[in-house]
Amino acid sequence: MKKQIPLRVSEKLYSELSKWAEDDFRSINGQIEYLLTECVKQRKKSGKYVSDQIDKPIDLDI
Repeated sequence: MKKQIPLRVSEKLYSELSKWAEDDFRSINGQIEYLLTECVKQRKKSGKYVSDQIDKPIDLDI
């Protein structure tokens, strides 16, 4: 069973996720779920987050 949760993201982040989802032929929800799943797998595998700088704000001035 999948749980629904509200998620707040900036417009820039949403735009980047949306483009990425489109490139991967996924919905935005599917892309977010995929990314979260991959992060959890990585953490289980190595005991670390994907990045040591996970809590630092990301620069989306791409």
